[in-house]
Amino acid sequence: MSRESRQRLRESAKRQEVHLAHRKKFLRAFPFVGVALLAASAIVAIHFQPQKTKPIVAVQTPAQTPTFKQPETLKELLALSPAELEHCDIARMNLLCAEGLPGAENLNVDEDLTALDKWAKWIDSETKRNFHHYSDDPANSYNSTNFFEMLMMSVVLYDDFHVRYDPRWIESPEAIRPDDGFGRDSRDILIHGLVGSQRMGTCSSMPVLYVALARRLGYPVKLVTTKMHLFMRWESPTEQFDMDATGKGLNEYTDEHYKQWPYPITDEEIKAEGYLQSLTAAQELSVFLNIRAGCLYQAGRLQETVAALAAAEKLEPNWRANQVLLAQAEQQLANVSQQQARLSHDEQVNQMVEQVMAINRANGVGIPEQLIPNPTPQIPVLK
Repeated sequence: MSRESRQRLRESAKRQEVHLAHRKKFLRAFPFVGVALLAASAIVAIHFQPQKTKPIVAVQTPAQTPTFKQPETLKELLALSPAELEHCDIARMNLLCAEGLPGAENLNVDEDLTALDKWAKWIDSETKRNFHHYSDDPANSYNSTNFFEMLMMSVVLYDDFHVRYDPRWIESPEAIRPDDGFGRDSRDILIHGLVGSQRMGTCSSMPVLYVALARRLGYPVKLVTTKMHLFMRWESPTEQFDMDATGKGLNEYTDEHYKQWPYPITDEEIKAEGYLQSLTAAQELSVFLNIRAGCLYQAGRLQETVAALAAAEKLEPNWRANQVLLAQAEQQLANVSQQQARLSHDEQVNQMVEQVMAINRANGVGIPEQLIPNPTPQIPVLK
């Protein structure tokens, strides 16, 4: 289908959309996660009733090499080189970044990964079973089997697995407040909140879930950033399109859309922040570590915040935001350390005074009168 025809279809669909801005704010200072869009339209909100059939097992496991050992802990993950990270499952990376965070007390990475494998198999089964919908009306999916496959994924996740955008964080960009507590619960911003019983997330976690499932199905789907937002991109030698899927269906966009939404970005910002570029595995992990840092910061764990940001900056030192955020966090930590050092010095002096006074009392030496506090101090009288 030509670009002009596809554009006409997109515009026709948008006239029927019900738009609702999905807020994904992250301390304002953290630039990679932000606002998402719920767009349910006649084109994207096709409803399929699943039948209870045995899923077809045609799912690919994340790429591995015979000598590569998947990391089991965050420490092991951070020890991997960028080349080794290319063999690591994006879902595993995201889940390990939740380690030790508020809301991840019951985190079980292996169980969540097993659940994702099962979800992918069911999506594969339903896509095959419902492919006649595409054959009957290919224009409804822009004459793209690739779009239809991603559309089916969004429908199955919504209908069968009840994945939802958390309604607590549905808000327009201009209504974002820095003090509303968003990000304190890691389930809102990393994918264990979507795979667990809660089944809710935001646009920092939902695109990651889609990418993780797409790769299990062998789809060439990438994670991409724009200002305050994450989205997906189908990227193959024959076709490329951007996607958002935070509602009941799936919307296709171009890069031009994300240059203006949810916030306008300049060419300089695109270059400095790596916006609109398909992420490498190392860059994906850098984003997840930024998200982790935001949760740690909300919890008042500043030293761990600096450690997460330092790891993020090491993985992608060229992003301006990584440099700025790390410098700001390090300065905050230095200020807090200096304050604690002063308090510690005062405490040491007080302890020494107490020790001297205890020795004097033991030896029958009284406290000098000038050191005894006056319980009834004289209050100056104003004349």
